[in-house]
Amino acid sequence: MIPFLHLGPIEIPTFGLMVAVAMIIAYYVLRADMARRQIADKNSATAEIFVVVPALAGIAGAKLYHVLETPRELFAHPGEMLLSRYGLAWFGGLIGGFAAWVLLARSQKVSLLESLDAGSAAAAMGYGVGRIGCLLSGDGDYGVPTSLPWGMSFPSGLVPTSERVHPTPIYEFIIACVIAGILWKLGAVQVATRAAGIRTRGWRPGSVFATYLLLTGSARFMIEFIRINPRSFFGLTNAQAASVASIIAGAVLWWGVRTRT
Repeated sequence: MIPFLHLGPIEIPTFGLMVAVAMIIAYYVLRADMARRQIADKNSATAEIFVVVPALAGIAGAKLYHVLETPRELFAHPGEMLLSRYGLAWFGGLIGGFAAWVLLARSQKVSLLESLDAGSAAAAMGYGVGRIGCLLSGDGDYGVPTSLPWGMSFPSGLVPTSERVHPTPIYEFIIACVIAGILWKLGAVQVATRAAGIRTRGWRPGSVFATYLLLTGSARFMIEFIRINPRSFFGLTNAQAASVASIIAGAVLWWGVRTRT
């Protein structure tokens, strides 16, 4: 693994590098989706704002959620825990990014549900690319030991292991790409039905975002069964509990979209 790239005296964390790449890719996907929905022109700075601000808020939320998962360690070493470059929680990132997105939609006078639909494929794609950073740095996001031929070891990772384990970041990258593709196709159908003047309850604003919550929540719930994260709530990991919340929120939103008059 390659936790850091060294360019002379400059040390570049590969995780941070891949987060930057994820933001760039998410920007282009979001810009294209906003353009086809006529939310913002491709030459405007709207997509940039909707990527950068929620991404930074998401990183802050992910860090805060992570340190609050272990309050004993936080109180024992507050400075080290808060200032460490490592330790990010997916659900905290979702909360922080979502809150920033809502505020941006209001300030930009953009329909919240329409903007969330536009950002769903970008969010899924960005998440998947970001997971490659976990793989490169070997930060402990790998899975349990496996005898499968594609098992990997991380002897030089930030959280090293010499055992061959499930390369769960690769699994999540592949799943995220599939989800992003599904969401992009659903968005195309949503835009096409609206352009044709077809009123279908299943394609109202919010339906693509509801699908995003359902698919990503389900995927993360399943992948946690082969992750090394400790169990807490009813034998579930914290990420699985968060995934259940995502699935419930997606189901409620989907029901609301279809039943709204």
